[in-house]
Order: sequence, then C-alpha cells, then structure tokens
Amino acid sequence: MTGDVRMDHAAHPPTDDEEIQDWNGDCDEPMEVAAPLPAASEDSNRGIESRLESLQLETKAATHVKDKVGVVPKEVEDLNDHEEDRKRHLNVVFIGHVDAGKSTTGGQILFLSGQVDDRTIQKYEKEAKDKSRESWYMAYIMDTSEEERVKGKTVEVGRAHFETENTRFTILDAPGHKSYVPNMISGASQADVGVLVISARKGEFETGYEKGGQTREHVQLAKTLGVSKLVVVVNKMDEPTVQWSRDRFDEIESKMTPFLKSSGYNVKKDVQFLPISGLAGINMKTRVDKSICSWWNGPCLFEVLDSVEVPLRDPKGPVRMPIIDKYKDMGTVVMGKIESGTIHEGDSLLVMPNKANVKVLSVQCDENKVKQAGPGENVRVKLAGVEEDDILAGFVLSSVANSVGAFSEFNAQLQILELLDNAILSAGYQAVLHIHAIVEECEITDLIEQIDLKKKKETDTKKKKQKRKPFFVKNGAVVLCRIQVTNLVCIENFSVFPQLGRFTLRSEGKTIAIGKVVELPQAGSSTFPAA
Repeated sequence: MTGDVRMDHAAHPPTDDEEIQDWNGDCDEPMEVAAPLPAASEDSNRGIESRLESLQLETKAATHVKDKVGVVPKEVEDLNDHEEDRKRHLNVVFIGHVDAGKSTTGGQILFLSGQVDDRTIQKYEKEAKDKSRESWYMAYIMDTSEEERVKGKTVEVGRAHFETENTRFTILDAPGHKSYVPNMISGASQADVGVLVISARKGEFETGYEKGGQTREHVQLAKTLGVSKLVVVVNKMDEPTVQWSRDRFDEIESKMTPFLKSSGYNVKKDVQFLPISGLAGINMKTRVDKSICSWWNGPCLFEVLDSVEVPLRDPKGPVRMPIIDKYKDMGTVVMGKIESGTIHEGDSLLVMPNKANVKVLSVQCDENKVKQAGPGENVRVKLAGVEEDDILAGFVLSSVANSVGAFSEFNAQLQILELLDNAILSAGYQAVLHIHAIVEECEITDLIEQIDLKKKKETDTKKKKQKRKPFFVKNGAVVLCRIQVTNLVCIENFSVFPQLGRFTLRSEGKTIAIGKVVELPQAGSSTFPAA
C-alpha cells in the first residue's frame, strides 16, 4: 500500500451491528498581473524590505508552539485569516507507548515546518545536555513543564500548530504512560487523525505491544474515540539495533496489522505504515535518501498527512462544542473542538447541562481572533452571561433552538475488553465513564440482552423477544445494558451524532470496555421508548 497514500473515506453511516466507528484543496486562483509600478528609490526599497522582514518575524512568533494567549498584530491577523480561508484544517493526535518518541517526533515536525528557530533548538540542546539527557532536546519543544522535562514523560496533552502546502494542522501530543491515560483520552477525543508512534528498537516494540503495553490500549481507545484514520510511524529506524532494517519494519507491520483489523480499522483504506527517525528528522518532511534506506519507495510523513481526506463535517448543523477547559480573561473563556455547526462572534448559545444562556464575545483559532469558526476547529470562545465557576469540563456549548440533551441514564451497546482479574460483569458493576470530555462515575443497572454480532442479522423479532436477559457476561461479550451516572451528562445517540455517543469504561486505571449510546430517555421524561 506504499504506492497509494490517499485514504478513501467511508461515506455510509454505521448500522447497529457494525463495530464502533466514526465517519470521518488547494484553491489557489490564478494571480492577476498588475501594471508595472514606478521605480522606487533605494531608501524606500530598504524600508519596504525592513517592513516585510518585520512582518515575517511577527508571523513566526504568532504561530509558535504551546497554547499561549497573546495579542496578535493586526497585519499578522489579516495574513492568517487569508490562509485560513484557503487551507483545510486537521487535528492530529500522537499516541503510543511511553518512550516511543511521540514528543520528539512532534517537536521535529515543528522544527522542520519552521515553527521553531535554530537558536531555540540550541538552547534546548544545552538544557538537555546539562541534565545528561542529550537525546531529549527535541521533545522539549512539546514538553514545556519542568516535571515533563525532568522525568522525560509527557503528562498533559501538548498542543501546537504547523502547516503544509494545503493543510493547517493542530498537533495533540498525548501522554504514553499508563498513569496518564485519562489525559490521552482527552487528547484523542479532539482528533481527526492519529499518528501511532512505535519504537523499532530491539525490545521496545515488544514491551509496548505485549499485554499491559500502551500500544494496544491506545489503538483501541483511538478507534473508540472516533480517530478513523491512522498513520503508523515506525520510529528509531536509525538506532544501532535496527539500522534501517527492512526485516524489522516488516516484522512490526505484520504483527500490528491483525491487531489493527481486530480493533476495527480497515488497514487497506485507513492505515498507512512508514519508517522514520524522529530525532534525526529522516523521512519526515522529505523522502528518505536511498543511501540511507534503499528499500523504502513510499511517501514521507508530511506527504501522508497532507493526503489524508478531511472527515465529513456539517458547518450548518446545530452547534456542539464539548468544553475541555476554561479560564478567566476579561470574561469567561472556554476551550474545545467544534464538533458540529459554526460559532460566530455575537451568537447567543446555551451551555448545557446547566442551561446558561451566553453570548459569544470573541472566537480565537490557532491563537488568532476570527469572526467565526467551523467544525473541526480547536477554539477558545469568550462568553458573557456565565461565570467560570459555573462551567465544568464535559459541559457542552450548544445551539439554543436545537440544544444537546442532558441525561442521568441511557442504554448502551457495550463490548467487554478485559475485566479485572477475569471477573464477571453484572448489574451493579461500577466503573468510570469517559465520553467526549466527560469523566463520571457510573453503574450498570441492568443487562438487557447479550448480542451475537455475527448472527444478529439472522435474528428475527420473534426470536429476539424469546431471549432471556443474561445475569452476567464475561470478557469478549457484547451486551445491551443500561448505565446510570451520578450527575447529568450531555450525550447524543450514536446513530444520530457519533462524536457525542461513543465512550469507554475504565476501572482501577485500566480500560475494561468500549461502547456506544443506542437509546436515550424520551424528552422531558425518565422513561425509554417502548421496544
């Protein structure tokens, strides 16, 4: 599949018996040739050159790495607005086992795309050398806190921006350590495309892939959270135990392919494997030289990312923006990814579930103020009419006329992955629910029906009514159940709005099940529709 890097997009909506999945231009116009200008003086030319150089520096400063709130010069704002009109936008999450090289790869991308200058890199090199961690310097671009730099482990989801010829990207650098999986879930829930980073170093791939490694859990979580396209980069190919070995690359691909299929990915259409060196930046912006790797004839990382098709989005649909964070800055500012609809400056919206009527004072996208932002954009929205203390992560910014529902229970189709100590799951089982930005304690109050996905199409209504309710289910089972949560949560039926209808269940730091919302109580009632 190395010859064709374009990933076809599945246009059909999912049916109930399908595994949980998501639906996921260059429009330059010919330039007009202007009439010749009068000859300018040497002094005026110098002035123009100086101003252009100044603007270029301001533009680079305004699009630097981690999210920082700052004042952007109007000229830069205008330039960026023009670019936004021309380029599409994608959110890319970097996932994988701890120490696979996610932060280093993300930092190298920012350096290669011109977001970080040589002087900054030299500073990070010195800082890493002083800590006797010479190979960590590129990761410092993404890992900005002292805790992350000392431990060499990403804790929070890093965020940065870069551009290729046709696409604006937001990088989401997810932590790989199992202690920070909830943070990884938060990052993956905002992404359109996943970059699964795997270490080719002898022993490191095996540690991440075998039971208990984060490679497997991250893949399953990414698919459940709606990351429908996956780029699998086999990193550290220049390491002495690998030395760009084709056998090692093929071994990793052959082991990962069956697992990716079992996780719900169409490997031929939705997955691309490629070898890279994140630390050296090889096969990332430009294709690897044949003198380094003679057997690779495929694309580089930038080419693959630039060719991924944009997921289907509805800019005219009802506004849905799960809130991932909030802070105070001359008003209440909320952060999140717009999943549906378009948010305009001056809009009247609703914060659910507390039904607070708010007005949009401003919209900020990629650190630039914009008049409006559409689905897929990671934005900061300044609101009037609500206090910061009245908003929690998991609340949803919603249209007034077609608002998101808030529920304390729902029916779900649940796929059991691995229960703790090979236990059984029955009514009364308690876990932690992760759905978009929500983290809530929940209880399974009723097991309604065990589902055989392979035979479901053959099961008629009469047989379905004769089925007995199961008392318990074990690992690998698929069950229709009722889930109750402590507080009201903003969710949607998966068949209507998949972004707010897919979830995971975790217990004692481990993902035990994945699921989708299949039925909600009737409006204004706690009862469910009759079967």
